[in-house]
Amino acid sequence: MLGRSARRLTWVLFAAQSMASAGFIAAATLASILGAELAGSAAWAGVPSAVYLLGTAGAALAWGYLMDVLGRRGGLVLGLVLGTVGGALAFLAVDTGSFAVFLLGLALMGVASAAVTLGRFAAAEVHPPSERGRAISTVVLGGTVGAILGPLLVGPAGSWAVSLGRRDLSGAYAVSGVLFLLAAVVVFAMLRPDPRDLGRRVAALLPVDDLHIRGPRPLRVILAAPDARLAVNAMVLGQMVMVMVMVITSLHMRAHDHGLGSVSLVISSHTLGMYAFSVVSGRLADRWGRRPTIAVGAVGLLAACALSTVSPQVVPLSVALFLLGLGWNLCFVGGSTLLADQLSPDERARTQGFNDLLVGFASAAGSLGSGLVFAAVGYNAMAWLGAAVALVPLVLALPRRRAPLGTPVAPRI
Repeated sequence: MLGRSARRLTWVLFAAQSMASAGFIAAATLASILGAELAGSAAWAGVPSAVYLLGTAGAALAWGYLMDVLGRRGGLVLGLVLGTVGGALAFLAVDTGSFAVFLLGLALMGVASAAVTLGRFAAAEVHPPSERGRAISTVVLGGTVGAILGPLLVGPAGSWAVSLGRRDLSGAYAVSGVLFLLAAVVVFAMLRPDPRDLGRRVAALLPVDDLHIRGPRPLRVILAAPDARLAVNAMVLGQMVMVMVMVITSLHMRAHDHGLGSVSLVISSHTLGMYAFSVVSGRLADRWGRRPTIAVGAVGLLAACALSTVSPQVVPLSVALFLLGLGWNLCFVGGSTLLADQLSPDERARTQGFNDLLVGFASAAGSLGSGLVFAAVGYNAMAWLGAAVALVPLVLALPRRRAPLGTPVAPRI
């Protein structure tokens, strides 16, 4: 009975993730264009995306605490409603030419994104440890639907907006708001029982170590544990490397006279690597173990960074960006699963919220830092810097050295 409920909840979260990610990506497609246009200067083109990322990062920890109070269902519904409001504000701002209101809309959408992203942990907590990797990867797979559907909606949405006498660029934000609202309705109606409550029942039936008998630990104590530290490093640093290389690759290609079609092909290969193999990465995390999955992901990030320096041509860059996405996926799914393993029910939401706060700031830092490094020393140096960062989770994920013969070994509990 619990297993059937867990699977159903996971697919509800997958559906919500699919709709919400399509809305986020449709909005992001035009953000830089509107940033430059509404602000009156190309120098402001990156500001909307930065505001969105900072909204995501800043809200993650708050959502962690709120989801303990409101439940996972209540937190997700509230987040998606805020995203709906953000889409409506952005839609109106494009027509009225208000840059400030447009940024407010993007900030609210970022706040919504933080709530939706935590949905992967809600899927993990309703499953036993042996199935958590697959549960997380199923929810992450919803990003594939968004990556495909989101950009495809931009054109028809623009035509629809024009038919109503609105600006074509506003249509994507109306569609985003509608998708967030639909996702909120699906979560409100179908995410029952609340994953928080079902997760507590699963934890009571399948206790791991002594997590069920000790009280909630402070964050500093949780993050001092080697496995928790590895999990957070895998997600945070994997995100930073991925964003650093991905964000600046299109500019690197334009500098080598590639057309938009070639740039789109390379970015599409990256998106394929990020999401298309999510189910596989979850199964690997459950079958191989969390540490080996993270190690393979870190190797993928290293290989991607190295290969991206070989040539600015389309084929090597496509392979490099595919590996970059795949390496990120393995680190993200493996790290999310490993972190879920370390937490008792009372520790989950706030710790996972703090983790996603760090991931959000890593995204913003990677995005802003890549441009600075690229301008100062070029694309290749930036890629090698990413490779150096990827070494950290790789080293942390390596098997621990065994104690010398004759040395007492503490029992595992």
